[in-house]
Amino acid sequence: MMKIKDFLSKLFDWYLHASIHVALATSALVCMTFYFSKLPFDCNVLILVFSGTVFAYNFIKYYSVIQKKGFFTKALKGIGILSALSALSAAFCFINLKFQAQCVVLFFLSLCILYVIPVSKTGQNLRNWAGIKIYIVSLCWSGATLLIPLFNANAVMTSDVVFKFLQRFILTLILILIFEINDLKFDDPALKTVPQSIGVAKTKRLIYLLLLPFFVLELFKIGVQLPQVIINFILVLVIAAFTYFLHDKRSAYYTLFWVESIPILWLILVLLEG
Repeated sequence: MMKIKDFLSKLFDWYLHASIHVALATSALVCMTFYFSKLPFDCNVLILVFSGTVFAYNFIKYYSVIQKKGFFTKALKGIGILSALSALSAAFCFINLKFQAQCVVLFFLSLCILYVIPVSKTGQNLRNWAGIKIYIVSLCWSGATLLIPLFNANAVMTSDVVFKFLQRFILTLILILIFEINDLKFDDPALKTVPQSIGVAKTKRLIYLLLLPFFVLELFKIGVQLPQVIINFILVLVIAAFTYFLHDKRSAYYTLFWVESIPILWLILVLLEG
């Protein structure tokens, strides 16, 4: 029994560290784009975003190890194989995208590369530039999950797209701030994350403040209905609760699994309502 428990525990850890869970989160937002924009389900776009997320996150997380020992070290062999397969899968899906969607993908791919590869003579990358990290990640999440599906479907760009983009940008920003609070004890002070700069209490207040525009933006969307407003209010309460009960002794699972599940919860609530 203990062996099965240990195996499942290791499998769950691998699932998280291989970035499969975060890829499901971005995939959930892609599905919401299909649903709310009334687009036909596009398996190619969904696989692209899922595979691209797995590869990009693993590349960013393990780049330093890759530099020294290569992707297929003993510890990272399984993740390395998954990442390589994900890169191939994303490349195949990319070929089948429309040109304008390919341009969007290349733009966000460039940001991911610059996030890791040094862009200055001092060896700094976008990740190490104080204060810019959270905006780059939020931009990538919002763009990949909203703009790629829309451009590939030749959808009309309306004001509704702007509101959806801003809403997802704010949501991602909030999730990153929760991560930064939880990772405060591990982060290099040179990163100058928001909690390092203004403290945990003020960062929590900032999250509560950001929840307001996240909720209000729903009211500006085309054809908004009461069930959607209620779902977003539930989401606001859930995020506020996660923020309130967050402290420096929380385990990594608090953010890596539970907080990262918020986009998945959002999709589940939407599908249950529909």
